[in-house]
Amino acid sequence: MGSGELELNLWAVAAILLVGLATFSLGFRSSRQASTTQDFLVARRTVRSRRNAAAVSGEYLSAASFLGVAGLVFKDGADALWYPIGFTGGYLALMLFVAAPLRRSGAYTLPDFCEARLGSPGLRQLSTAFVVFIGILYLVPQFQGAGLTVHQILPSVPSWVGAALVAVLVIVNVFGGGMRAVTVVQAFQYWLKLFAIAAPTFVLCVIFVGQGGVAGVDRAVGLSEPLPPRFPADATVTVETDVQLRTEEGLLLRARGWVDGAPVDSIVYWGKGVHAVEEGTELWFTAGSPTPVVDRAPTDNASWLRPVNGSDDLFTTYSLIIALFLGTMGLPHVLVRFYTNPDGRAARRTTLHVLLLLGLFYIFPVLIGALSRIYVPELLVSGRTDAAVLALPMKIAPNLTGEILGAITAAGAFAAFLSTSSGLVVSVAGVLSTDVLKGRIRDFRFGAALAGSVPLALALVLRPGDISLTVGLSFALAASTFCPVLLLGIWWRKITWVGAVAGMLVGGVLVLVSLVITTVSGYTGNWAPEFLQQPALVTVPVAFLVVVVTSKATQGRIPPDTNRIRMRMHAPDRLGFIRDRDIARFGTAEERTRLANGRHRR
Repeated sequence: MGSGELELNLWAVAAILLVGLATFSLGFRSSRQASTTQDFLVARRTVRSRRNAAAVSGEYLSAASFLGVAGLVFKDGADALWYPIGFTGGYLALMLFVAAPLRRSGAYTLPDFCEARLGSPGLRQLSTAFVVFIGILYLVPQFQGAGLTVHQILPSVPSWVGAALVAVLVIVNVFGGGMRAVTVVQAFQYWLKLFAIAAPTFVLCVIFVGQGGVAGVDRAVGLSEPLPPRFPADATVTVETDVQLRTEEGLLLRARGWVDGAPVDSIVYWGKGVHAVEEGTELWFTAGSPTPVVDRAPTDNASWLRPVNGSDDLFTTYSLIIALFLGTMGLPHVLVRFYTNPDGRAARRTTLHVLLLLGLFYIFPVLIGALSRIYVPELLVSGRTDAAVLALPMKIAPNLTGEILGAITAAGAFAAFLSTSSGLVVSVAGVLSTDVLKGRIRDFRFGAALAGSVPLALALVLRPGDISLTVGLSFALAASTFCPVLLLGIWWRKITWVGAVAGMLVGGVLVLVSLVITTVSGYTGNWAPEFLQQPALVTVPVAFLVVVVTSKATQGRIPPDTNRIRMRMHAPDRLGFIRDRDIARFGTAEERTRLANGRHRR
């Protein structure tokens, strides 16, 4: 390890410590104002739209956004652009169809909305189970990303240290102040993440343009060349998990370990095709050599720039679009933030601001992904493309500038894990405390500890994959379970709780089966069809169809107060029909009296 790398580690460690300290300090100060169950669940529904928009954006921009989008653009090229488009576009559907009616319903959790609209305690219990599962499925890659970040900065520190550090910080903040505490923290962390990705990207682009190409190679290597990416300098790659590498050109390299099922410690020649490399193998490449890439990823720049390279890609692309556009409105940690707005109009205004904030952010990971294909192609060999954001600065500027930029990106990545994990733990803890336990503050705190510790254990046991792909399955599960119930519950009078239960079960089970098959396949040779990684194109229409058909067959189960509930969701705010169910259940005697008299606190 050279002195420059050591300095980078020290800069980055200092930046991460500062982020952790700021997160704890803001959370501690805000937690002193949290004294009631409503503070912990919905921050007393007094969060202004602009602050809430920053908090929503800070919560939503997870490891999949900060690390995963750049990594997927780096590896998959044009096909990966649907991720930032879908992550942002999902809020358009949320703003148009869900945000205001959901807030006017008066619910304080997603299961509470299901019961309020359809009057079924059984449906509420099923919704609770899916909220918990989606939260865990989304939390696991956050903790794994934190471990990746710490390991990238300090290779001698095991990955579990970073995961544990994020989990402890999140549990402490949520434990102390619930929603009231994390709202301030998440709003701060959005602006921190925006700066942490925008400033380095701008500086790196300026350096790239100034250099006119890649330093250390006898000719510039651009993305427009119909060739495989090439190493800009001599590179050593240690393969950390078994991997299948494909090359379109013959190349000489030195290898030590196991390649194609045989031990090797010498110069080897790889012909065109796929080569199996086992965990722990070291590979040495010379400057200008073509880069082998993980199998099923584009092997040359022409394919990388061309979207949809086959029928499987076309299915996956449409499936991804559906999952991201419809899954956003079913994510529990996203929806719970809209319960904190004073009224429906503020909820819709919050969503509009979120669209602007997300659109601004996603410009920068795309640029980093493109630059990474030129400067850090060795990550295509190891399969650790999610580390591109962290590795790129020192490759373009291997000096003090690169060290500082690397520290800034590390701080932003750490903020991403903290903010998203906080929102997920709050949403899961709120559901556990109100639907499984008795709804007291100590129940919320117990739920927070449980919601943080179980995903941490899974993150340490399961093998890391592409962060955005894992999060994409979370979106598919949300789109196949809660999206049909929300849309039809808000806009279709004839939905019944029987139909909602049937649709959630069918859609959820189909996605979970795909998840299990994909996970098992990853440990046993990657034999599963690629479309199972993103099944929303099948599961979402099936879930909608099951809800409609089953509801039509059970019209006798329509709740008797359907018209009253629907009028409350769609009536203008100024008419005062909102009835906050958290006040009815957890409010003070004065608040309950005011609610009974029809006066809604704004």
